[in-house]
Amino acid sequence: MQQISSHYRTVVVGAGPAGIAAAREAAATGTVLLVEASALPRSKSCGGMLNPSAMACLRSMGLTPPEHLVREPRYVRFRYVDWDRRIHKETLLRFLNVDRDALDSWMLEHLPDSVTVTAGANVHTVEQGDDGATLEFDRADAVHRVTCETLIGADGARSSVRRAVGALENRAYVTIQDRVLLQEPLSPLFDCVYMRGIGDCFGYSYVVPKGAHALVGSVFYPKTKHPHTKHEYVMERLRERMPALGPTADREAAAALYLRSGADVLPGIGRVLMAGEAGGFISPTSGEGISYAVRTGRAAGMAASGPPSSALATYEAAVMDIRREIGRKLRWLPLMESRTAKYLAGYLPEKLISGVTMGL
Repeated sequence: MQQISSHYRTVVVGAGPAGIAAAREAAATGTVLLVEASALPRSKSCGGMLNPSAMACLRSMGLTPPEHLVREPRYVRFRYVDWDRRIHKETLLRFLNVDRDALDSWMLEHLPDSVTVTAGANVHTVEQGDDGATLEFDRADAVHRVTCETLIGADGARSSVRRAVGALENRAYVTIQDRVLLQEPLSPLFDCVYMRGIGDCFGYSYVVPKGAHALVGSVFYPKTKHPHTKHEYVMERLRERMPALGPTADREAAAALYLRSGADVLPGIGRVLMAGEAGGFISPTSGEGISYAVRTGRAAGMAASGPPSSALATYEAAVMDIRREIGRKLRWLPLMESRTAKYLAGYLPEKLISGVTMGL
């Protein structure tokens, strides 16, 4: 277990893509502590797909995903599926198909030596002053109190840092994801499936082939009761018409940010910067989050590597375009979630749906 110092130039909470990107950039001008609540390597319920924006940001950091991260089919295209009316609309939006857990581990391996990584650490308090921030967390060996000039919260939809600084906590979808054995190969598609008859609590399901397995998930709105039971029903319906979906190998549940207003996006407070889902950075229309994680994580780390007193202002300027992008998507959201829009989508030509999807 690594020794923890009492002071670092930057402390980052959360060792997902946002936190790792932030730690990598912040290390350019000083020591960094990267704090993760889970054990490492960690597991994250996620489709594990990199869109062109995520790929471009990784390349800008000198990171090109190696072949051992890629799963078959190598690329998957997004397809809209109206399950009840048996309507399929394939789009031109393409993702590199990767193993999400392996992606996180690979990014961790490329952190510089000036980054200290500690896992199994639970954050208790965050205090701020004019000269920096103080983080208190417990680890198996002891309770640690660490000071820093800039703190970056990148700890996901249920961010402990966001709560600790007194900001309004964002609500979250309930997501349940099965890893199922495949009886036969699936087409190279990322299916986003809309079903009726599950209830208003149900958002959509998704199916992503991953070599000998497929990831099959259900997304439910906040405060859904008995989501596991509802997910079982979704799985039954999917298997009725998708015989390639074999038995479930394992299942995990997670929270995904439920973004509904520009006010839910919080770049930071004082000496605390917020990146990825912790800051409200995610696509409200598609749920895609990795590209927002690496983009905002990188921007937060670069801001932290500059003068600490102006880190928040620098970061806010850097993510202004991302906030505008999210704002545009939020304006689409009420229409996209309406029953009428979902019904009419079945009549739109694939070319139009593809164009809209590429912009979302």
